[in-house]
Amino acid sequence: MGVSTSNEMQPLSEASIEKMIEKLQEDCELEKHLPGDGYIHMSDELPYLVVYRHKPTKDEENVDRATVRFVLSEASYLIIGDRDWEGYQRLMYQLSEAMSSKFKTFLLFEIYAGDIKSREFKIKGPADRLPSTIKILKKELDYLNGKYEVLNLDFCVIEDTVDRHPEGLKPLLPLESLRDIGCLLISLEVPPVYRSQSGKEFPVFFRSFKDDLVVALHKTIYEFIRIQTSSGVKSYRALGQKSLKKNVLEIDKQLAQIENSYQFLWLISPANIRHIKDTFFESNYEKVLTHHYRLLPVDPDVLKRRLYNLKMEDIDDPALSYIFREKREELDLQISMLTDRGSRDFFYNSMMLYGDIDKELQKESETLLREVPEEDARESDNVMKAKDFETLAHAEFEYFRQQDARFTGKVHVRDDVNILMVSQGELYIPSDYKLDSEETKALIQHEIGTHVLTYYNGNQQPLRLLSVGLTDYDTLQEGLAVLAEYLVGGLTANRMRTLAGRVVAASARMHGAEFQDIFRLLHEDYGFSPHRSFNTTSRIMQGGGFTKDISYLKGLLQLREHLKEGGELAPLLTGKFALEHIPIITELRERRVLKPVNLMPRYLNTDETKNKLLKIREGIPLSQMINT
Repeated sequence: MGVSTSNEMQPLSEASIEKMIEKLQEDCELEKHLPGDGYIHMSDELPYLVVYRHKPTKDEENVDRATVRFVLSEASYLIIGDRDWEGYQRLMYQLSEAMSSKFKTFLLFEIYAGDIKSREFKIKGPADRLPSTIKILKKELDYLNGKYEVLNLDFCVIEDTVDRHPEGLKPLLPLESLRDIGCLLISLEVPPVYRSQSGKEFPVFFRSFKDDLVVALHKTIYEFIRIQTSSGVKSYRALGQKSLKKNVLEIDKQLAQIENSYQFLWLISPANIRHIKDTFFESNYEKVLTHHYRLLPVDPDVLKRRLYNLKMEDIDDPALSYIFREKREELDLQISMLTDRGSRDFFYNSMMLYGDIDKELQKESETLLREVPEEDARESDNVMKAKDFETLAHAEFEYFRQQDARFTGKVHVRDDVNILMVSQGELYIPSDYKLDSEETKALIQHEIGTHVLTYYNGNQQPLRLLSVGLTDYDTLQEGLAVLAEYLVGGLTANRMRTLAGRVVAASARMHGAEFQDIFRLLHEDYGFSPHRSFNTTSRIMQGGGFTKDISYLKGLLQLREHLKEGGELAPLLTGKFALEHIPIITELRERRVLKPVNLMPRYLNTDETKNKLLKIREGIPLSQMINT
């Protein structure tokens, strides 16, 4: 919006408007402060302009700060200031004429609040000339009426009238002028149910109401574009802004910085895991040492203060507002878990963070453990150690650099790491790591071809959260990583059993089982070797009970359904997000907020991958995804 100095601007002259149109045509975008606290943000590629006008008032309490926000997430909008009305009419006329010539026609869509006691939406426009567009708008508003049934809203009213402006104000443009330049005008009067009789806003309700109304507007405008114009817009999701606002970028930056200020997986894993394991085995699986954790490098109270000082209420983009609020809740839980390491509260927050185990996941896990026997450890002359794996990792990094010369990767071989993991795009390898060489290509694609790759791809996007991870990104990430193991021929019986074992171990923990109980369940009831039983149990019990490990099999099941339903694999490598975020990722891509990805994994376009993806789309059971 404008700033106070905009009141001192010169009136909108013919010459200044011509310069604005030239800039719009040259840059394909126009942003400018206008007289009387007005503002324009417009795209050269979209044949519409959503309009809001400030009502002159001397009473600061009666300034309508809410309704104007309905237009602020649009790619093309005009806020008309409280002075130089004639100049604004010239601006709308000349812009409409220029854009109508380009797209065959142009739409002015005015939005304003009705009387404070109003309980109905009023659509005012040429119902005979835009029957489909107005029908869509009414349908979407009727849906809102149903969603907010508690408000007792009346049915949406369509008024086929020449008077399409707020009461007491002038028309945006005379109808004869609109006809002359091939422009159409619709207005929407919104019942101001988002504020009290005294004018005070209901902020939580307003946010939800606004986001729903914006979607309704986009669907309506897209219907107009699709039928009436020559624009190439392919979806209503493409109608949001392409340039991210400063406050959006700042909040994204702050959220990423907060999460990057600590390494969550590193801080919840016990620093004395070697001693714990040795003592447990020496005591014949009875004695479990107290877990000791690394000192926190951050103050959780300070992080939470930073988290809730972020002014998310000022974000008018529905998609971004949603993912930011989700992420704030997730970070709140994570930070609480850092404080609660070793306590029951850690475990309760873990269940809130990673979800429950549904019946299908439990059944699939138990079926796999029952039907797939444990394979004996094979003697092999090709045992890979930590340094060997480090060498392979650097070779994979070189493959990435061939796709993007800017790529850099780091590998850490450490004594105080008990699992192979990627944190903030860097690979951590236990110093005593050993693995059969046949299984290494599977884990290379799991850790580097998925986790490192999506971190880097996300880091190249304007939204930093796509490298850090949107809420619940772990489920899709681990599903992709396990799928990669299958696609490269490395998903073994023992590996699949491990994933199933993690689910039953987490389920046991949810039902009150302790370390020794879970170990015996895996070892005695399901036939896991002592070392594999310990590794799974120690992962589940770190922090006091950490249920992230259900994400692997849960993610694979979800991903299998996604592919069976015709979903694509490559777009899921754009960054770190959940399957539930696909509509938002698709929208941001269609709005060209997101850029094409730079890296793709080595396995993606092989004949083996194509054949295996076809089997998944045909519904292959998990037991048949095991590579022998």
